[in-house]
Amino acid sequence: MKFANQQLDLTVPQVMGILNVTPDSFSDGGNFNNIEHAIKQVHLMIEDGATIIDVGGESTRPGAADVELQEELDRVIPVIEAITQRFDTVVSIDTSKAQVMLAAINSGAGLINDVRALQNDGCVDVVASCDLPVCLMHMQGMPRTMQAEPQYTDVVKDVIKFFEQRIQVCEQAGIQKNRIILDPGYGFGKTLEQNYQLLANQSKLLQLGLPVLAGLSRKSMIGNLLNNSVDERLAGSLSAAVLATLNGAKIIRVHDVKETVDAIKVFNAMVAQTNN
Repeated sequence: MKFANQQLDLTVPQVMGILNVTPDSFSDGGNFNNIEHAIKQVHLMIEDGATIIDVGGESTRPGAADVELQEELDRVIPVIEAITQRFDTVVSIDTSKAQVMLAAINSGAGLINDVRALQNDGCVDVVASCDLPVCLMHMQGMPRTMQAEPQYTDVVKDVIKFFEQRIQVCEQAGIQKNRIILDPGYGFGKTLEQNYQLLANQSKLLQLGLPVLAGLSRKSMIGNLLNNSVDERLAGSLSAAVLATLNGAKIIRVHDVKETVDAIKVFNAMVAQTNN
C-alpha cells in the first residue's frame, strides 16, 4: 500500500507507534506535547522498528472532552512538519476533523486515521480529494459516552455491517477500496466481553478484503481483565498484539514499540516455519 511517498508491505505485520501530543490521553498524556520531546520519542520509536508514527492531538479516551479546531491544529501540524523534515517514515494523522486532515496532508502526512470513520462533515470529501490511505474505525457512540452500556445484537456482525456501509459511502465518493484500512475499535463503545468476542473473531473482518489495524495497547480491556494499572499492562498488551496478528491484523498500533516489534518477530519466525 502506498502512503504518500512511502510504500509499506502490508503482507507482513507493521508496527505503528503512538505519539499523543495531548495533555490528557489515558496513557501518555502530557509526555510529548512539545516538539523537542515529540521528536526524541519519534526517533526512539523508529529505531525500535516502528514503520508508521500516528500523531494525535485530541484524546479519545472514555469521557474525553472535545478539542477546538485551532487548538488541535496547533498541537499536531508543527509536529507533523518536524517529523517529515527529519525522518523518512510514514506519518499518520489521528483526527476526525476535515480541516485537520487537510492541513496534515499538506504537511506531509501519509495516512488518515479516523476513529469516526469519516462521518464528520467534510471528511469524506477531503480523503476523496487526495490519494492517501485512510483507516476507518468502528465506534459505538462518542468518546464522552461510548462506554455507557454499549449494546449490540451481535458485536462481530454489527461491526462488519458498519464497515460495509462505510466502504460503500467511501466508494461512492470516489475513495478507491484499495485505499481503505479497517480498525475494529477495541475499547470504543464495547464491554470487556464484547472486546474479547471481537478479538476472537477478528479474522472474520478479512472477508471484506481489506487490511486490518488493531489498537489494543494498554487499554482497559487489558487492565480490567488483569486488574492492573496503565503502566502494568505491557505483558497483556503484547499478548493481545500477537493474538490480533494471529487473527489477521497487518498494522498493530502500540505505545511499547520495541517490545511489540520483538513479539511480532517471534510470530513471523513461527509463520515462516509453518509455511515451509
